[in-house]
Amino acid sequence: MKTNTLLIRTPEGIVFALPLAGPVTRFFAWLVDIACLGVVSQLLNSAIRMLGWISEDFATALGILLFFVAQIGYGIGCEWLWRGQTLGKRLLRLRVMDAQGLQLQFSQVVIRNLLRAVDGLPMAYLVGGIACLVSQRAQRLGDLAANTIVVRHPQPRQPDLEQLLAGKFNSLRAHPHLEARLRQRVSPAEASAALQALMRRDELEPTARVQLFAELAAHFKSLVEFPPDTVEGIADEQYVRNVADVLFRPRGKTKAPAQP
Repeated sequence: MKTNTLLIRTPEGIVFALPLAGPVTRFFAWLVDIACLGVVSQLLNSAIRMLGWISEDFATALGILLFFVAQIGYGIGCEWLWRGQTLGKRLLRLRVMDAQGLQLQFSQVVIRNLLRAVDGLPMAYLVGGIACLVSQRAQRLGDLAANTIVVRHPQPRQPDLEQLLAGKFNSLRAHPHLEARLRQRVSPAEASAALQALMRRDELEPTARVQLFAELAAHFKSLVEFPPDTVEGIADEQYVRNVADVLFRPRGKTKAPAQP
């Protein structure tokens, strides 16, 4: 059954939902890439005209070779260097991925770009567009051969930290010097992982959710050791939430807990 979303389940039981790019969005990205290739072609034409003064036959042969390399090499080079994106895909926030969510391989990039000649028949990507419409995962022939998909990569929305983190007492706030040490030792990637886990916790299966927060809590506890009475009885998910609160909300923006 055709779907606009691809679900990928990891061995840990975590399910990721990837929005698939449809033929219309991909067509507009292709138009941008065509415009970029047009600029490159104009530059090549100018260089070839200069060589024509030396040898017209050599300039013609070199021009055919360079245009072929530009047509094929543009997609291969951009998608490999930019992890599945060309200029058009970057502008429209699309990305080529392995169909199983694995790392995109160079051979996959080469195969899907070599088959553009077939997908482009007879004109304006008619064959590729029809293949996208009938494919369950909106794949053109090049994607089917390379086992790749094209997904939409929407602009990430900024989380509402006040809503996500506020409302519960944070025992870590009782130790300002340890808070500062925690902020020094946690890398930006680790802080982002904690925040993303909290934002997507309701999307996880119960077992995977418990395991994920147990691993995150153990990692943060290994970085800075708070007094036992500070962390005693706190669930792993709440501990990660307290850590995120320390990392993302300065002390001046937090409300003091109500006194009994």
